[in-house]
Amino acid sequence: MKFQKRRPTALAALLLTATFAFAGCGGDDSGDGGGSSAGGDGGGGDMSVTMLPKNLGNAYFDTSTDGAEKAADELGAEFEEVGPDTASPDAQVQYINTVAQQGKDALIISANDPDALCDAIDEARSADVKVVTFDADTNPDCRDLFINQATSEGIAAKQLELIADQIGGKGEIAILSASANATNQNSWIEMMEKELADNPDYADIELVDTVYGDDDDQKSFDQTEALLQNHPNLKGIISPTTVGIAAAARYLSDSSSKGKVALTGLGTPNQMREYVDNGTVTAFALWNPGDLGYLATYAAAALVNGDISGEEGDSFDAGDLGSFEVGADGVVLLGEPFTFDKDNIADFDF
Repeated sequence: MKFQKRRPTALAALLLTATFAFAGCGGDDSGDGGGSSAGGDGGGGDMSVTMLPKNLGNAYFDTSTDGAEKAADELGAEFEEVGPDTASPDAQVQYINTVAQQGKDALIISANDPDALCDAIDEARSADVKVVTFDADTNPDCRDLFINQATSEGIAAKQLELIADQIGGKGEIAILSASANATNQNSWIEMMEKELADNPDYADIELVDTVYGDDDDQKSFDQTEALLQNHPNLKGIISPTTVGIAAAARYLSDSSSKGKVALTGLGTPNQMREYVDNGTVTAFALWNPGDLGYLATYAAAALVNGDISGEEGDSFDAGDLGSFEVGADGVVLLGEPFTFDKDNIADFDF
């Protein structure tokens, strides 16, 4: 079915500078766009795309869907967003099955598990549905392409750099993650653990706990409270999830730990602005989720149109973002994370 526009994208207000190390910055301006098409073949035609985030009602995925909708408009494609209320692999399976039954051309999905979705995705691909993962990947054999927001190494390094700076390079830290089986979260945590063990710059920093808020606001809030109670010498928290960092910031802002326990991770400017302004959070990072959804939709169109097969070295046009190349294991990289702080957060609106 044709998608219905929900609202003008908030990303229209973005004024990104050259310091924004993404592959491109203009993917979310207001206006009708240039009408660019994947592979330059003149548009998506009757292409139908379904977007399946980890869960609905998540500001991060609302923004990625805005970007995807913009790309679908430019491509002339039919677009719909579907998804569960809670982030679990079982909840996503029914939507994948429906995409296959309806004969959609492409599925764009942020996977809640790297392996549990593969049988359903295989059925969809058998029905000639092109499958593009974004934000969180499946096993590479299960999909055609993965649109990666940034490398695991880059994300891990950025978060450690931020927390180390904020706690003066020493002390106890903890991680507040999403779900225990979230592919992207676990990859970043593994990289952070390795960096902490191997990098002499972090010799005086100790990771004392990793807890999971399941991308649920109240559970993440409660886990923050538990971390502070269980670790009275805690100096910092890294929360590499937009739900978790906002919940942790809300708890800290009204607690005696405000200004004493540092908090960083991955968040959106709009949800974190209050906590940067009131001094709860010094700095945090993220990529542009609107660009991520935009790029994923152009990648899907390139697959559907036959302009690329997903092999390493394939290249395709992504409208306002420019040209991208497929890397090893069918991965397309958007860019590197960007740091938001009190000096720049007012320039962003998403």
